[in-house]
This record gives sequence, structure tokens and C-alpha cells, in this order.
Amino acid sequence: MSDETNFDTEGQAEDQGTPAGPRYAIGIDLGTTHCALSWVDLQTSDGEKTVQGSMAIPQLTAPGAVEERSLLPSFLYLPHAEELAPGDMALPWTGEQDFIVGDLARSRGATTPIRQVSSAKSWLGHTGVDRRAAILPAGAPAEVTKVSPVDASIRYLEHLRAAWNDAHPEAPLDQQSLTVTIPASFDPAARELTAEAANRTFGTHFTLLEEPQAALYSWIQGSAGTWRKQVKPGDVILVVDVGGGTSDFSLIAVIEREGNLELHRVAVGDHILLGGDNMDLALAHVVARKLAAGGTTLDPWQMRSLTQGCRVAKEVLLADPEAPAQPIVVPSRGSRLIGGTIRTELTREEVTGTLVEGFFPQVGADARPVTRTRAGLTQVGLPYAQDAAVTRHLAAFLARQAGATAELQGFDHAAAEGATFLHPTALLFNGGVFKSPVLAERVLAVLNGWLEAEGAPAARLLEGADLDRAVAQGAAYYGYVRRGRGVRIRGGTAQAYYVAIESAMPAVPGMEPPISLLCLAPFGMEEGTEAEVPEMEFGLVVGEPVHFRFFGSSVRRQDQVGTLLDFWSDEEIHELEEIQATLPAEGRSPGEVVPVSLQARVTETGTLEVIAVPRDGSARWKVEFDVRGSEGAAAAA
Repeated sequence: MSDETNFDTEGQAEDQGTPAGPRYAIGIDLGTTHCALSWVDLQTSDGEKTVQGSMAIPQLTAPGAVEERSLLPSFLYLPHAEELAPGDMALPWTGEQDFIVGDLARSRGATTPIRQVSSAKSWLGHTGVDRRAAILPAGAPAEVTKVSPVDASIRYLEHLRAAWNDAHPEAPLDQQSLTVTIPASFDPAARELTAEAANRTFGTHFTLLEEPQAALYSWIQGSAGTWRKQVKPGDVILVVDVGGGTSDFSLIAVIEREGNLELHRVAVGDHILLGGDNMDLALAHVVARKLAAGGTTLDPWQMRSLTQGCRVAKEVLLADPEAPAQPIVVPSRGSRLIGGTIRTELTREEVTGTLVEGFFPQVGADARPVTRTRAGLTQVGLPYAQDAAVTRHLAAFLARQAGATAELQGFDHAAAEGATFLHPTALLFNGGVFKSPVLAERVLAVLNGWLEAEGAPAARLLEGADLDRAVAQGAAYYGYVRRGRGVRIRGGTAQAYYVAIESAMPAVPGMEPPISLLCLAPFGMEEGTEAEVPEMEFGLVVGEPVHFRFFGSSVRRQDQVGTLLDFWSDEEIHELEEIQATLPAEGRSPGEVVPVSLQARVTETGTLEVIAVPRDGSARWKVEFDVRGSEGAAAAA
């Protein structure tokens, strides 16, 4: 819920990098398509002069072959019991295992996609499925072993832990200062699940950090102290992060306080399932149409394989401007084709043309994502964005945040009169998509076109980030910063949070009782803090099944704890997951309505707690806004 969440169940204080404490601050980017690990040496770094590196990660690249790669592809492959020979899946730190993680899992899955788990991180944030259930690979037949999104994430983290420990036996990973990153737009449930995966892998001592902040920390660290000359008070930094599975936007304001520059996160966009996965699919359809023109039609199974092949080809073409057209091989189900395969290629022109115009079109600042009427029945899958245009989503985000800096204390740059969207002054890219200069230049050109139309100065580009490893590097640097050795980005909750209060009214046929929304946690409420709803009493239903409806807003910054709303628009407040539970009657009759006062707390683990206390203080009921549903989300405290 806030930009950083600390997990330390023993309550130990942060050490200062002494010999008795951790040797390294380690950052892990648990990405949709790649994972990365970076470190800062706490004992040899001093001030803004840090000793930092990124780990080369050993992984299977072919059956029985282990090589080091700079990234660990976030793919899990679940082979048939007789598919590989004994020892083909062995790693330096383990014997035989029944799954593959990393490079070989990605390449093997390109030919047998029904046995490949991909986009586990996107599934982790999917509220429409049971994320602890064994549902991946999605759509795989019954004979394929399945795993949950949480378990897939654990296997990636376990691989990183084992690789680090094998290379650094003197400094086990679970004894270091560890930071794991998450999307800024992850809801409390997805944060809680990521924390669960990290907890089951590393134990309790770790921190969750939002990816845009990590990217900015990496830029700060990489500037070698010159960042203060590149930004100034009144600047608004827009972080555009388009990764493998998601697009995330964040705004960070630069203010001056007591002569020092401070960075404050002021807004976070929605969690948009729009990224490299969508682009791979779009490219696959381009290639499929090319094949169809030559008389070759692909079935759905082959399309999945083609999509995987396009992913690999796209990454090569975006990373290397000199790379020639990339060959793609699609398995054939027929026996008449030579070698049992279909061979084609993906060209640079096809990649840039499809991605630039399809995903980053030239649109105006008043553009909004396009929605369509959906079919009544659909396959169970990821809730991808309906509109593939990242620039339209960006326009909508900046328009919603037009007043984001209006009440920020110490921010002395007033919004331009008549501005229809918040005007960024600097732009920082993150995500492998922007390794393509064509795509980065298009976004900057579109943004500066919007600014020019409203008479605002052009936004400048903050350069120098390692787009593949910036998040991991920034997370490691943040672990160093937490020891008081650098600048820290301030944030608090990225949204204001509300609970629904049902009105007491006579029954009316066909009409549900209206609700009001009670603000429990205002925008920016810091983790570890609590507040009491002032001078208000509500009725709590105990002893029978009930549901609690929660809502969030990233634009209502004026609401305080206890603000009660009778009217709101869908544009400013959206509904989150509800919790169904039966609160213990505690000696009362089932269905009894108990007059209670409410308290709210944002815990150290990023969970919103609502505590109800009756007039006589004879009991306490606690509702936690997390993923535990009826199995303990609401109970007697």
C-alpha cells in the first residue's frame, strides 16, 4: 500500500553495515519476463560512492548445460516425466529436479507452450482467480502438473537464493539486507502474496519496494551525485515503466525543505496489464498473416509457439540495432513439411511498425483508453487492458492527476492556469521495451506535444538507466540508503481507502440500500500508523455471514480519516476486493447489530486493518483488507 514495506517479525533495528551485520544490500527484481539480482557492498561503500554490482545468474541453457546470464527469464517449464534424461535438469547446487527455471524454460516452452508457466507476476495480481491454487500453465490439459502463481514466484526466488549462496557461501542471502520489488500499482492483496512468496523463501527480514522508486534510486545512484544538478525544486518526474506484462506510471515531485532536496511520490497509476506480452501477441498475428498469405494456416497451439518465438526475436531486434531479421521456427502437426517445422522470420520493420503505431500512437492529451462491449462468456485468463495504446493510458493518468501537487507542502511550482493535465518536467523510462530508441523517442515526442499545446516547457529526459537491471540495482541501493547514507523517496499510501457503510432504510422492491463511503486511510498515510474515526458510531453485524466492501481513490487527496461520502464518481473512486466473513458473536445473538467505534491502521506489512470496539470495550473485532478472505480476514482481535 505504501511505497516501501518492511518485514521484520522480530523487530530488530537496522544495523549500520558493521562487520556483525549484513555485508551486502541485495535488490531483487521479481519481473514478469525477467528477474535480476544486484548488490551494494555495505562495508566498502561510503557516502555517494558505492561499490555495486549485478550477479550473473547460472541457469540451464540446454539440457545438461549450465551457463551464466545477466538475467533470469521468468519462465517455469514442467516437463513430461520421460521428456529429459537423468541429470539434464541438474544445477551446480542441486541434484535432480522435476522442473526448469530460466533460459531453457523459455526456449523449451516456445515449442511446447502447454508445459510452460509465464507471466506468473501478472497472475499474482489477478483478482479474478485463486492465486494460491494450482492453475498454471493456464489452459494446460489435465495430465500436465500445475502450480500456483505464488509457487511459481517462489521457484524464481529460490533459484536466485541458491545461485547467490553458491557464489557467496560466506554471506548467505537470508542474512543480508534484502529488498524485493513490486509494481507501484499492486493492490494490497498482490503485495501480500508477493510478501508471502518472499517470506517462504527468505524468512521474515526483507523489504518490499515499488518498482518506479527503485528505478529512480538507480538513476540517482548512477549519477554519482550529480542528480542534484539535473533536477530542481518544482520538478515533477514522470516514471513510465512498460515491462513484460504491465504498464505503470508514477509521479515524483522534487521539493526543497530546510535547504535540502527531497523526492516525494505523489501519484501512482492503475495496474494496467499491457506490456511486452501484448506486443509479442501482436507480432505473432503479423507473422501469422504473412504465413496465411503464403497458404499456411496455424492452429491455436501453433500460435502459442509462434508468440513465444516472436518474444525472443523482438528482444534481439530491440536490443541490437544492427541485428538482422530474426528466424522463427514453429512446430508443425503435419508430417508433409520437411523437418516437421514451419520456418519464417520477423523483420525490424515489422517490429517497429507494429509496436510504434499499435502501442504508442500519436494522440492528443484529451485521448482516453477505448473500451468495447465484451462477450458474455470468455475464457478464464489474465484481464488484459482492452486498449493497447500506452499513450492513451498515459494521457488519462496525467489528466486524473492534474491537481496532484496542489497541496504538497514545500512544492512551490504552481500548476499552469487552464492546465488539463499535470505537466511533468522530466521523464524517466524503465522496462526493457524502451531499449528501443524508436519507442522511447515516440513517448517523449507525444508527451512534449501535449506540453507544447498548453504552453508548458518540454520535459527533459533523465538518461543513463540500465533498463534491464535498473529496478534490481535501485532496490540494492535503497537497502544502502535505509542506513542513512543517501536521499530517500517519501510516499505513504498511494491511494485513499474507504469502507462502505450501508444506510438504514425501509425495504423497497428491487432496490438495494444505498451506501456511503467512510475514509479509513487518507492518501499518504504512513505504514505503521493508526487513526481513530472521530466521534462516529456505526452498527456492526455479528454472528452471521456479512461482506465488507472496500474502495480506493488515487485522486481524492483532501479526504481525512472519518470523511463520509454520499456521492462520488466512478472516475475518482473505484471498488476493490470485498471481504466475506462471519464475525464471532462473542456472547451476543447471531445477527445482532452492535454499536461500535472504528479505528484504522496501516500495518508494517502494508495491510489495512479496521478495528471495531463496542461502547463497553467488551470485545474487539478486526477486519484485515488482504487476501485471506473468510479464512481469518475478519475475526475477534
